[in-house]
Amino acid sequence: MYKNLAAAFAAALLSLPATSQPPPPLKIAWVHVAPLTPAGWVRQHEEGREAVQAALGQRVQTRSVENVPEGADAERVIRDLAQQGYGLIFTPSFGYMEPTLKVARDFPQVKFESITGYKTAPNVATANARYYEGRYLAGVAAGRMTRTHVAGYVAGFPIPEVLQGLNAFTLGMRSVDPAAQVKVIWLNTWFDPPREREAAMTLFNQQADVVAFHSASTAVMAAAQERGKLAIAYHSDMRFAAPDAQLLAVTHHWGDYYTRRARQVLDGTWKPQQFWGGVRDGMVKVEHFGPRVPPAVRDEVLARQRDLAAGRLNPFAGPIQDNRGNPVVPPGRALSDERILGMDFLVEGVQGTLGK
Repeated sequence: MYKNLAAAFAAALLSLPATSQPPPPLKIAWVHVAPLTPAGWVRQHEEGREAVQAALGQRVQTRSVENVPEGADAERVIRDLAQQGYGLIFTPSFGYMEPTLKVARDFPQVKFESITGYKTAPNVATANARYYEGRYLAGVAAGRMTRTHVAGYVAGFPIPEVLQGLNAFTLGMRSVDPAAQVKVIWLNTWFDPPREREAAMTLFNQQADVVAFHSASTAVMAAAQERGKLAIAYHSDMRFAAPDAQLLAVTHHWGDYYTRRARQVLDGTWKPQQFWGGVRDGMVKVEHFGPRVPPAVRDEVLARQRDLAAGRLNPFAGPIQDNRGNPVVPPGRALSDERILGMDFLVEGVQGTLGK
């Protein structure tokens, strides 16, 4: 009798539906080229990470590693993350492209996103934003606000992304101030606050009364505040560092893109695409105008931003010539995306060379 009861009980247990366990969370990592600060490149990507965690909750587990130099250190960190079981790894720096590709070959089951890179692989996607659209709009504001007809530009490296921004800024400025000149200083680094500040001070001493920059700290903004000049914030709103000096901020926003790509890994639809978003996609904006900007200037810039979003304005529409007098884009034509992505020239109005 007892044997029969035991057998019946065992059979009943076997017939019960199995309790389904939720799948383990997707582990997602970001590798950052500079320290996490209150504003700047790393801050914007960290806000993107936070947006992913907030949107996907327990389905994901996110972390970031900051201040990782490009090169061998980047490869070591990326490889270590892959070995720890991270299934999606974002590497937001141009110099991380080759290390990312190298590690990806050894971890085909891991998805990688090379942010600002351009080389893909079966498990490596690339993404970037059309920052140059915001730079063009900032140039319009600078052209309206300058009194010396000279702007300065503190730049990291002469790679296409930086040249796009420098050239678009100059074209935007000269669209409202044909006499405007833009002086550039190359840093050959992304993050070095003392050198960023020194470069800004040098440009102010060379008659620039407004500066823009493509580096990762708020040092240029603070220098403008100190000297009573104007500056274009980049990546983030930087009024906390330059409450009187900020002309406007060119900001970028990664939360929607990162969340979309994480969802695609979770549902099995991720593919190694190449994505390049801009004002139309909400990835790039000009906003956070400073107190010295007249309403008419703000309204003009925002109107051009709407034109960009609607496709009515192209910053690289001809005629354009380089700063040595050579024609680049004839009237009635515009640079193709391929040519923009490989930009290797400086437009008329830029005082400087491509650097090293």
